[in-house]
Amino acid sequence: MKNIIANRSRAKIPASNPGKEEIRLARINAGLTQTNAAEIIYSGIRAWQKWESGEHKMHPGLFELFLKKTGQID
Repeated sequence: MKNIIANRSRAKIPASNPGKEEIRLARINAGLTQTNAAEIIYSGIRAWQKWESGEHKMHPGLFELFLKKTGQID
């Protein structure tokens, strides 16, 4: 999964919202709980839960921030 996530940041296509599974797998790869993941990007736990459930879409910039802060992309 790490390679799939890393390739996302190198794409020459416009940023798109990450899918719920992509968000969940990135959190799991980082070894974090939903609460810890939300704290890393200064978000609330309920917002993170909604992103992972697919109830709301996560902004691509927040996802990139999460990936950078957890060392999943450069």
